[in-house]
Amino acid sequence: MSVPASLLDVPAPAKLNLFLHITGRRADGYHLLQSVFVLIDWCDTLHFERRSDGRLQRHDLGPALPADDLSLRAARLLQARSGCTLGADISVDKQVPWGAGMGGGSSDAATTLLALNRLWGLGWPRERLLALAPELGADVPFFVGGDNALVEGIGEVLHPIDVPAQRFVVVKPQASIATAEIFAHPLLTRDTKLAILRGSLADTGFGHNDLQPPAEARCPEVAQVARWLVDRYGNSRMTGSGSAVFARVDAGKNAPPLAIDLTDLPADWVGRECRSLASHPLRGWAD
Repeated sequence: MSVPASLLDVPAPAKLNLFLHITGRRADGYHLLQSVFVLIDWCDTLHFERRSDGRLQRHDLGPALPADDLSLRAARLLQARSGCTLGADISVDKQVPWGAGMGGGSSDAATTLLALNRLWGLGWPRERLLALAPELGADVPFFVGGDNALVEGIGEVLHPIDVPAQRFVVVKPQASIATAEIFAHPLLTRDTKLAILRGSLADTGFGHNDLQPPAEARCPEVAQVARWLVDRYGNSRMTGSGSAVFARVDAGKNAPPLAIDLTDLPADWVGRECRSLASHPLRGWAD
């Protein structure tokens, strides 16, 4: 099999948490959760070019990223564990908002693992890449797995699940929230009962987000976005640990699609219409 010298226009899709329940806490302090993660078509785009000198360099095509972001950490981890002597130039066109609870950095890391596995000719199966993923972050296994999923444990237990195709309006206010602050907040519920849910998700309005009350207390803009969406679409829910909030846009069976108008979105908020994805665009890259 020939190995490409570059991989261009490689997508890293974001996710939404249709619900997020905190079900307990481990002795080591990590919180246990139950959530449904669904992939959406709001994506970062990454470009990879192979280097023969072993160096790993990142180039920012959009907003400046932290010096040691998750894509570089993923590349270093794969390089170290595989013993590969090749390197890569990684260019990132960052479109998914930072600090939104949409998994943008984790998705970049997963796309980097999948792309460099191919660019370096490693041929690792998905299970081997999945073993690395938790070392990079709790959301990374989901993006490497490639399927919409019921997620449990600390994020590493994945049950593929069928999620009906749907539209969302996703809005992020200017403010971002540090995840650690939310998990340490006294308003956080840590004992939501586990639900039995396997195979399909007929009702995507199931559950709630246990992180939303502390997020709204810490960041009033989250509550403002939630009200803005309820006023227009009749529902809203924060995704992940925030600060992005989404509304499901459902015109009903046999009804014409609802029009979405974001022209009155406040100037310092970022929002767009998104559609769910049936699977990750790179789902076949490690099969």
